[in-house]
Amino acid sequence: MGSEQQLEVIKSAKVLMVGAGGIGCELLKTLALSGFQDIHIIDMDTIEVSNLNRQFLFRQSHVGQSKAKVAREAVLRFRPNINITPYHANVKGPEFNVDFFKQFNVVLNGLDNLDARRHVNRLCLAADVPLVESGTTGFLGQVTVHVKGKTECYECQPKPTPKSYPVCTITSTPSKFVHCIVWAKDLLFAKLFGDKSQGNDLNVRSSDGASSSENAEDAFERRADEDVEQYGRRIYDHVFGYNIEMALGNEETWKNRNRPKPIYSCDVLPENLSYQNGTLEKDCPNGDSSLVSAMASLGLKNPQDIWSLLENTRIFLEALKLFFVKREKDIGNLIFDKDDQLAVEIVTAAANIRAASFGIPLHSLFEAKGIAGNIVHAVATTNAIIAGLIVIEAIKVLHGDTNRYRMTYCVEHPARKMLLMPVEPFEPNKACYVCSETPLTLEVNTSRSKLRDIVEKIVKNKLGMNLPLIMHGSALLYEVGDDLEEVEVANYEANLEKVLAELPSPVTGGTVLTVEDLQQEFTCSINIKHRFFYIHIFHC
Repeated sequence: MGSEQQLEVIKSAKVLMVGAGGIGCELLKTLALSGFQDIHIIDMDTIEVSNLNRQFLFRQSHVGQSKAKVAREAVLRFRPNINITPYHANVKGPEFNVDFFKQFNVVLNGLDNLDARRHVNRLCLAADVPLVESGTTGFLGQVTVHVKGKTECYECQPKPTPKSYPVCTITSTPSKFVHCIVWAKDLLFAKLFGDKSQGNDLNVRSSDGASSSENAEDAFERRADEDVEQYGRRIYDHVFGYNIEMALGNEETWKNRNRPKPIYSCDVLPENLSYQNGTLEKDCPNGDSSLVSAMASLGLKNPQDIWSLLENTRIFLEALKLFFVKREKDIGNLIFDKDDQLAVEIVTAAANIRAASFGIPLHSLFEAKGIAGNIVHAVATTNAIIAGLIVIEAIKVLHGDTNRYRMTYCVEHPARKMLLMPVEPFEPNKACYVCSETPLTLEVNTSRSKLRDIVEKIVKNKLGMNLPLIMHGSALLYEVGDDLEEVEVANYEANLEKVLAELPSPVTGGTVLTVEDLQQEFTCSINIKHRFFYIHIFHC
């Protein structure tokens, strides 16, 4: 194919980009500079301050605006004659169905979560549109090509699940800083500022001698005669002092472990300091309560400094005070957000104080934020490399160069003097339940497990369906959708609370369920195998 023809193929192509973040910004720029003239972008996110160090199409003035729309405006400034259509929306929305995907010649993914990737993969399979998938983690990255019937789909190979930690390790025997972060974020922060009706594994009983009684007071409840400074000191002493002393009472736990040291505020704060922390006169910058900062209040400026135990103590107490003084209306509804400065500060301080108690090295706010936000800090250069590789593979797809498709991996350390490792794509996995329609087997106690367990844990969580429909033969057991009658909704809701063997069409060993997602145009069969244990096992 001549160069003029090749360029014409690029110019006439209609491309869908999903994601306008780290990879997406570089990808849109590279597509525009490579001659593509009809580009559509879907992204539901708005621009945050933390994006600005690597998503170079955005500026400080864009914070709070749509990523897709601002990215379009930025690129049109240097490529004004091309067509870029932005969608500030969730790619899982009903408007982005199979017919929508069919209008494109190729789909390019720059997503950051497994659920959305699986959704796009299924829509591309249903629409028979090639997909170029990508991802980066620090210095590592990869680009893969997925063409129906010719290469494996995105779900042909199992994907690793996010790392989780045993509750007992988090609450009782932390040995790594990440354990302290999880404790501070998921237990302490949630107990202090989250939904009070949601219980967690944090020891909340007071040390007033009644802790063994069911009527013992919740130590996290602020007393009527208690000002915020007194409350802060009491919480500090409870979680870092009293709770550690209680843990030390179990001698068996510490036979082969280093014993933690209880920390009380009076042991850390100088007597003459009392509680004279920062000042509260200034209002929130730009009226944004998420920008309130204990660091600013205390005159600490560098987020890469590792604070001393005294500094962590002052940050913890100051941040807690600021939540009650400046953001009291938020308390009871807060969920940790890595872009909430005050939340990051109190979680960092709490994690460091706990780390000090257990003899674990302290970390800076910058490091703690990365761990708390489950972030491997992005490298702009990696994003740019991966974006370039996406465009190369997209051009091959548009030209039909099947034999030249490559899955390319960007590695941190050279192998055979190469930082980019190209590999020929694998053939479709015959055992893949997505692209090969292989039946699945579910081992479950049909006398104890409810239909809700199947819907939530298997169909939605493991199979990634959004709008599932479940059938047993011709009997419809469950369905969701806006077009259902009220009586139908009530019947399906009632079915959710029934055990499988007691459904209108009983589900027992040997039953074959048909599960379908009409939006994804994805269907699979599940063979039910009765087991006496109350545990779901899911396999092909």
